[in-house]
Amino acid sequence: MAEIKDIQPEQIEKDKLYREMGLSDEEYNMVKKIMNRLPNFTETGIFSVMWSEHCSYKTSKPLLRKFPVQGPQVLQGPGEGAGVVDIGDNQAVVFKMESHNHPSAVNPFDGAATGVGGIVRDVFSMGARPIALLNSLRFGNLNTARVKNLFSEVVKGMAYYGKGVGVPTAGGEVQFDDSYEDNPLVNAMCVGLINHEDIQKGIASGAGNTVIYAGAATGREGIHGATFASDDLGEDESEGNPSVSGDPYVEKKLIEACLEVIKSDALVGIQDMGAAGLTSSASEMASKAGTGVEMDLDLVPQKEENMNAYELMLSESQERMLLVVRKGREQEIIDIFKKYDLQAAAVGKVIKDKAFRIKHHGEVMADIPVDALTEDVPEYEMPSEEAEYFKRFQQMENTVPPVEDHAQIMKQLLQQPTIASKEWAYSQFGSDADENMLVPPGSGAAAVRIGDQDKSIAMTADCNSRYIYLDPEAGGKIAVAEAARNLVCSGAKPLALTDGLNYGNPTNPETFWQMEKSVDGMSNASAALGTPVVSGNVSLYNQSKGRSIFPTPIVGMVGLHESLEHITPGVFQNEGDIIYMIGETKAEFGGSELQNMIHGKYEGKAPEIDLAVEAVRQKQLLQAIRQGIVESAHDLAEGGLAAALAECTFGDQGLGAETALSGDATAVLFSETQSRFLVSVKESNKEAFEAGVEDAKEIGVVTAAPALVIKINGAAVINEDVKELEKLWRGAIPCMLNAKA
Repeated sequence: MAEIKDIQPEQIEKDKLYREMGLSDEEYNMVKKIMNRLPNFTETGIFSVMWSEHCSYKTSKPLLRKFPVQGPQVLQGPGEGAGVVDIGDNQAVVFKMESHNHPSAVNPFDGAATGVGGIVRDVFSMGARPIALLNSLRFGNLNTARVKNLFSEVVKGMAYYGKGVGVPTAGGEVQFDDSYEDNPLVNAMCVGLINHEDIQKGIASGAGNTVIYAGAATGREGIHGATFASDDLGEDESEGNPSVSGDPYVEKKLIEACLEVIKSDALVGIQDMGAAGLTSSASEMASKAGTGVEMDLDLVPQKEENMNAYELMLSESQERMLLVVRKGREQEIIDIFKKYDLQAAAVGKVIKDKAFRIKHHGEVMADIPVDALTEDVPEYEMPSEEAEYFKRFQQMENTVPPVEDHAQIMKQLLQQPTIASKEWAYSQFGSDADENMLVPPGSGAAAVRIGDQDKSIAMTADCNSRYIYLDPEAGGKIAVAEAARNLVCSGAKPLALTDGLNYGNPTNPETFWQMEKSVDGMSNASAALGTPVVSGNVSLYNQSKGRSIFPTPIVGMVGLHESLEHITPGVFQNEGDIIYMIGETKAEFGGSELQNMIHGKYEGKAPEIDLAVEAVRQKQLLQAIRQGIVESAHDLAEGGLAAALAECTFGDQGLGAETALSGDATAVLFSETQSRFLVSVKESNKEAFEAGVEDAKEIGVVTAAPALVIKINGAAVINEDVKELEKLWRGAIPCMLNAKA
């Protein structure tokens, strides 16, 4: 790059260099008006990253305001590093989800690894100890060498960082579909534990207080990463974004140092350096406090020589934190970092003037009104247009796909990668060693013990993007409801959610309509189920070559087991237990796994969902679990009843099931009707269970013989050995990965 001082403001305007940084002509003119002069090169770069979609949410903010964000359990909603929710006993759970999609498409190992590092920093910057990670991943179908490599490397990268930083991976989900062929989605979620009095905020208050930089030194990695994440992936994905890699062992030390620092009353505020690095952390902390900040870049720890102001301000080097400390008490904070063998340096001060002032080599390289970078960023009401395909799909009748051999189709469904066991992935995360993991990966919801107390935190991540593609509003409702269903089945009360909103290009009116409608659906479900949105992330421009991903607003939800006795397995437990299905089945196959398997596409109407019915069924099932009268609970999702029945027989119990049902066999077995549960209950609790759960219907019994027998209208349409089914289910993904592309 030419010397920044040699690139004059007039040249930036004349040659429209600001466009290469991501600013539109209109936005550049707004910058000139704000500054009342032409911005220099560093200032233009700062505006471009802070006004990027990734940092400013300039097209999604109007939609995000629709989310319910309050509730008696909410201690901190959106606006800080992570959300905070009360769990009683002066304790709270801190959590957030964030995407690292574009970097993972370019460099899957490092992109995914640094995604984990970033979300962990969001949580401990709030003062919380990270206790668990989750992930939600999307890839194309496992039939090309590129997709197999992406999947393998993303899993390896996340496992490497999670294990290195010492935070166990508790759970997650993976789905595979052609729409993610060019644009994988890599969403990481972190959950932490905190006492109420330790909650920190990212504020730079108190003029004269000192700004301290701590952690790894700054290099030239990821410059303009926020802008890169706010654009379509081009033909040559690797251009324009130097690879970022992190060191989990440095982050492990950073966690311990920061958790010690927060105990000091010398600390005023703390925030991690995420997207846009030093620029975003410093400007956001100052703006939130109603102050300004002045920094001298000569004092910033640097790992490369001759870095200029532009590079130092826009670098996205990992494992870095920014703190504001009371004047005169800097050394005691710096000494804490030194104790952990980490660099820390005073790099600036808080000023009364609401300015973002940057000096380098004795020169002022940027002097910007701080609110112009945060509060006053442009906000766009994008044009929205109902998708043509949606109108067409709504005219279609609900039809039942043709199936001749139901047993064979069930076996095929169990081998579909979206339904098949994800053990190949989660076994690499090595979470078995964590003594607090009460329910390990592989279940609908994980559970992590809270110290030696009689309660635990439940957590899950979920989203069926096929439904959202077919009907964004209905699909948005289902995404929230299904996450809550996972928690309820585990015996936990759902508390609140974080989201990872992944969409295509918002300037496309049909894409923006998908965003709008899915947020409407999610908001309605969040309100109906009492699970406010406390944090989240928006990732747009997930498309390439004119082809967009399915709209994929992922829901990460946290709940509470009020007693460890409430933790409920998802598989059958005892011979002779009665099997119940809660809810009626309709012939609903739009967006289903069966529709895709038979027709190779998704079309028609998404399944319907009645949020009032959903809320009642969840409440009644949770109450029955708390009464101790439920042996196992499993929600009905992809693959319908047949897949759920099979999964309930898998594991070490060596049990089977016999069921008797009536109706159209294909609909009974494979429909994906919502708000349904599969539950097993001891014979002695039959009366109590039926009295408390209105829509429960007895459909069978758990057997000692390890066979799955499903009779429909008196005839056995499925009679399969459980071990053979489990073998197919467990072996599907390894088999696909090993097959020659």
